[in-house]
Amino acid sequence: MKKLYFLATLFAVSVFGQNPVNGIAKIAESEMKSAESLLSVQINPNTTNYDITYHKLEFTVDPADYFITGKVTTTYTALSNMSNIHFDLTNSLTVSSVKLGTTNLTFNQTALELVVTLPSVQTAGTSATLEINYSGEPSFGEQAFTTTTHNGTPALFTLSEPFGARDWWPCKQDLNDKVNSVDIFITAPSQYVSVANGLEVGQTTSGSNKTTHFHHNYPIPAYLIAIAVTNYSVFTLNAGTAPNEFPIVNYVYPENLEDAQDGFGQTPAIMDLYEELFETYPFSDEKYGHAQFGWGGGMEHTTVSFMAGFWRELVAHELGHQWFGDKVTCGSWKDIWLNEGFATYLAALVIEHFDGVPDFINWKGDVINDITSSPNGAVYLTDFEATNVNRIFSSRLSYNKGAMVLEMLRWKLGDVNFYQALRNYLADPDHAYKYAVTTDLQSHFEAVSGENLDEFFDDWIFKQGYPTYSITASNWSGGICHLTVNQTQSNPSVSFFEMPVPVRVFGAGGQQMDLVLNNTSNGQTFNMPVPFTVTSIQFDPDKHIISRDSNASLGVGSFTTLAGANIYPNPTRDILNVNLPLNVNLQKVIVTNPLGQHVLETTQDKVNVSALASGVHFVTVYTDGGERTFKFVKE
Repeated sequence: MKKLYFLATLFAVSVFGQNPVNGIAKIAESEMKSAESLLSVQINPNTTNYDITYHKLEFTVDPADYFITGKVTTTYTALSNMSNIHFDLTNSLTVSSVKLGTTNLTFNQTALELVVTLPSVQTAGTSATLEINYSGEPSFGEQAFTTTTHNGTPALFTLSEPFGARDWWPCKQDLNDKVNSVDIFITAPSQYVSVANGLEVGQTTSGSNKTTHFHHNYPIPAYLIAIAVTNYSVFTLNAGTAPNEFPIVNYVYPENLEDAQDGFGQTPAIMDLYEELFETYPFSDEKYGHAQFGWGGGMEHTTVSFMAGFWRELVAHELGHQWFGDKVTCGSWKDIWLNEGFATYLAALVIEHFDGVPDFINWKGDVINDITSSPNGAVYLTDFEATNVNRIFSSRLSYNKGAMVLEMLRWKLGDVNFYQALRNYLADPDHAYKYAVTTDLQSHFEAVSGENLDEFFDDWIFKQGYPTYSITASNWSGGICHLTVNQTQSNPSVSFFEMPVPVRVFGAGGQQMDLVLNNTSNGQTFNMPVPFTVTSIQFDPDKHIISRDSNASLGVGSFTTLAGANIYPNPTRDILNVNLPLNVNLQKVIVTNPLGQHVLETTQDKVNVSALASGVHFVTVYTDGGERTFKFVKE
């Protein structure tokens, strides 16, 4: 079976001016790859009874040869009594031996598992170390292991997200365990440079081969472990702030070195921004870096993102993952937006801080257009959707809608609460260097803001679609702008989207004012004081809300008729206010009881009804533009 390859050079260009939707789609392409669109992937119940604490991974490869020889030494702790242990591994690779110390163990390979029989029952709480030796051509199914060429030179790289680690090494693939630390040894022909997670701690040469040793001392899931081998050129940048300074080590194809130095040269400034907004780079004891590879887009392997190109959005996206995705990892593929929505939004924050708010607004407008190009789709995945690689890595939903949901939370809660909640989320010992699910994030936003966000998360994350707003406004006497907000929904899963709705009103003299309408029901009205006559109105000018074809208009008819007149509050105990459209003059107000008897008359727009009997009454407002009768209740 032939593998499909993408040319890195296709994307190894600066594309700062490109449509952001296209850029995000290219990034998603790499993380999705060309795996089977529908996979039979469930949590493997056979791997939940042990906890991996350490891997020593020894790989012998040649980028000119689609083959791997490996020795994986795994230290683990039993969580319950065990008579055998299961590893995720495709049977395209042949296991030659499994050892416990010097004892050879019996084992069996199925299509997707290596099952090892232990010499005796291992009791809960005890630890052991197994050595697995294997070799063969890695599975083609998810294209997690690739050999190709660049400029005529062989190259090898891996990309295991979401389900591909088992294609090239025996592992525990589910999102329920992180390996506390790993040592990775890559043996390859000595003319090549090898790359892996963590710090390079040594090289040894034996004959025509060179073994490069990397050590990573932070918890890491199997899908983020990666290797790459080719004739890389290497250059290093400096990042961080004392005492947390660290290198950014860049591995690039020699033919692209100049472009890479320009593109990757932006990384320290982006790193500074993220550290200012969130916290110190999570792996500052080791390194950050990039390794060029042949898939379109990039992949956020911990401490070393694999990159097809050097444009700023890609650099910012993959760097953002080191906090959101690598330090705190989505606890299931249904929660993938906690990785991808965040990385997409962090790249947008780079636009906001480096290019300015207008460019940030333009970015949001393009992304909203993509999100609303279909009426359906939730941020959070169903169980069935979580087996579909195309759906997991949907650029429209997991990336763009996830990012805009964060923008809406920031708008709803304010910058101070938003960023503090994220800093708390990253620092939470239950999630830091571990896993989190959507409700964990919600809890942190609620704890900081003091708001109950069940309605928000239910409508915007767990359910589908988006609203379309129709807002009408009219000028009332006393400097009041009277607004009515109506909404329709694109998908029946949501009956109403509650949000603070921003509008901007304008006056004939160039005045403008921003208003916020806390919209909680359909047909809701708002009386907002505005110090000028409103001549036009704009819905959500700064693009804070996901919506489509929304509009705001001025109710011109209310200027010359009583259609826009109103009374408030209703019911009332004492004062009943009469509101009239602009340029309509009050003549008198007459109050009658249910028997039609006049009980009160005044020429004032504040009617004192405190002396009236409790119950239903009627008030008729007489003006130079006509008359209108309202019913009200005297408490």
